[in-house]
Amino acid sequence: MDIVERFINYTKINTTTSRENGAKGIMPSSPGQMKLAKLLVSELEALGMEDIILRENAIVTATLPANTDETIPVVSFFGHLDTSAEQTADTKAQRLPYNRGDLCLNPELNIYLRESEFPELKNYIGDDLIVTDGTSLLGADDKAALAAIMNALQFLISHPEIRHGEVKVGFVPDEEQGLRGAKAFDVSEFGADFGYTLDCCGIGEFVYENWNAGDAEIIFTGQSAHPMSAKGKLKNSLLMAHKFISMLPGGEAPEYTEGREGYYWVKQLQGNSARTVLKLDIRDFSEEGYHARKTFVRQLAESACALWGEGSVICQLSDRYANVFNSLQGEGHYPIDIALRAYQRCGITPTPVAMRGGYDGAVLSQKGLPCPNIFTGAHNFHSIYEYLPVRSLRAASDVVIAIIQETFNGFTTGNRES
Repeated sequence: MDIVERFINYTKINTTTSRENGAKGIMPSSPGQMKLAKLLVSELEALGMEDIILRENAIVTATLPANTDETIPVVSFFGHLDTSAEQTADTKAQRLPYNRGDLCLNPELNIYLRESEFPELKNYIGDDLIVTDGTSLLGADDKAALAAIMNALQFLISHPEIRHGEVKVGFVPDEEQGLRGAKAFDVSEFGADFGYTLDCCGIGEFVYENWNAGDAEIIFTGQSAHPMSAKGKLKNSLLMAHKFISMLPGGEAPEYTEGREGYYWVKQLQGNSARTVLKLDIRDFSEEGYHARKTFVRQLAESACALWGEGSVICQLSDRYANVFNSLQGEGHYPIDIALRAYQRCGITPTPVAMRGGYDGAVLSQKGLPCPNIFTGAHNFHSIYEYLPVRSLRAASDVVIAIIQETFNGFTTGNRES
């Protein structure tokens, strides 16, 4: 099956993640994810893959056996089944040639992909773009990954002369709401030595850094009183929370930061004069900076509590995921080296990107499976203007194949990685 046909077939299944069901602990959160998982299982079976498992939570795993007697580390690849909840309509994908200028997605609704808004379109003049009709997401996040991985497996199976070690694949649900599928994934059962997710970004981009990420929940307890007799009695928890927020570093918020600059994000404030709950996201690329930020929030809460009285401020800190690079230093650097050689093998200039967010690989790395992220080639995720250049999709699959080849070359007898 051609990779474009494969991808468009996947987009026909609505796998919009359900935040409502996710909040209830249901996984997969939407029935379309299980439907897509079953389709992938049938395709894996048709390819002759082994150890194919479909779990009740829609996590799919499978193995491509080695065709060599050499002892080689087991490489793995991951994609997620769900699409983001920004749009819930069914996808009507179309493949359109792009020559230059604006591309009409929907003449009836006058929806255009405009070069003035998306100047990177100039990089794809002469290519075909896979787009929607402007009424939904495309779902290249992350169905492009599924298509690229499946296409690579199909290629290797049809070319047995290409020697390779054991290869494993994993497809997980509900990445779009807290990396839930990766958190439920059993790394020890999977049995891979290292892996790669395919998620986000234009051709050439390569992610092996992301946030160290944590959450803070700060509970302010005041004292309610009727306003006619409130003097000296009322202690307004809402105002306490606002004063606390005002003591956070003013320029260290998402809207003022970029690159590797960390932040505190005031994400939710809910309550009344008696009790208010503030939720913060804490982000930093370095472990030292991340721990310093958590310490700052905790000490600020302790100081506020001392000011407003015992039990008035309670701070609860938790870790969400860690920077993938924490797992890729020293002897663990080889997944980066292999990927960089694979990019070069495919004639693609690697563009390392520090991701200001999280992805499944961050969780998998914390669990002991080092897992950088390679591109799918798509642009404008979570938007009706999402598009996927065909050459970029093919290139993503080529990189998967090249990583498998470079793993073999790097670890065969007489040429082992140091």
